[in-house]
Amino acid sequence: MASLKEIASERGIKYFLISFVDLFGVMRAKLVPATAIDDVAAAGAGFAGFAAWLDMTPADPDILVMPDPDSLMQLPWKREVAWITGDLYMGGKPVAQNPRQVLKKVAKEAASLGFEMKTGVECEYFLINADGTAISDPADRQSKPCYD
Repeated sequence: MASLKEIASERGIKYFLISFVDLFGVMRAKLVPATAIDDVAAAGAGFAGFAAWLDMTPADPDILVMPDPDSLMQLPWKREVAWITGDLYMGGKPVAQNPRQVLKKVAKEAASLGFEMKTGVECEYFLINADGTAISDPADRQSKPCYD
C-alpha cells in the first residue's frame, strides 16, 4: 500500500485533517501538512485529552490519534484537504473510552453472536456570518471549543 504522503502527491492533497470523536460526539481535529503526514502516521497526532471531553485531567499525557488509512476521504468541496480518523492511544495503550474503539469492540462481539452492526451518520456544522469572522449564533458558547 502507498504511504499517505504518496497518496497526497498522487491526488493533490496538501493537508490532512486528523480527527477523532469525543465522549459527547463532537468531532475534534487538527490540520497536518502532507509533507509531515508519514511521520504523524507512524507516531500519531497529539491532542490534549482533557481539552476535548475525554474524562482526563491536565496531568494526563497527551493522547495520540493513529491515522487509519482506510478512513481517508478527500473533501469534495476542498480537494487539497483529506479527512482521516484513527484510534486513540495514551502511553502506548488504546484509550478504552474512545467511541471508535468502543464501536469496534461491540461490532466484533455482535459478529461473534451472529449479528451485523449497522450505523448511521449525524452531520453537524456551524453557521458563520457572511464575512466569516464569527459564529452566526451568539448564543453558541461551548465550554470546551478546542479542536472544533
